[in-house]
Amino acid sequence: MATRRTPDETSAAAPAPATPEQPAPATVRTREYAAGTGWEVGQTAPADAYRALSDQGTGQVTGPVLDHHPGGYARLIVQKGAVVTEGVRRELDAAETEASATESEQG
Repeated sequence: MATRRTPDETSAAAPAPATPEQPAPATVRTREYAAGTGWEVGQTAPADAYRALSDQGTGQVTGPVLDHHPGGYARLIVQKGAVVTEGVRRELDAAETEASATESEQG
C-alpha cells in the first residue's frame, strides 16, 4: 500500500536548488568634514550672539547683535561653538536688515 504525502512533506523532501552564498556588498562610508567656523548654516558659531530686548518686557528686539550680554533683557541667538541653524541665520539676517535700514534713515 502506498502512503499519501502531504504537500509539506513533498516540498521538504525535494532538494532546494543550490545557490552559492553571496557575500554582502561592502559599504563604504563617505567622509564627513566639519563645515568650519563662520555664520553660515551648518558652520560652527565663532562667538556668542545676543540681541537686546525691550525694557517693557514685550519681547520685542532692539539694537544690533552683540557678542556679549548687553545687560537687562536679552536673547541668546546662538552660543559660541554651536552649529548655526536656519533659524539662527534668519535672526542674524533680520538684525542686519534692521541695522542697514536704520543707517539709511539716519544718513
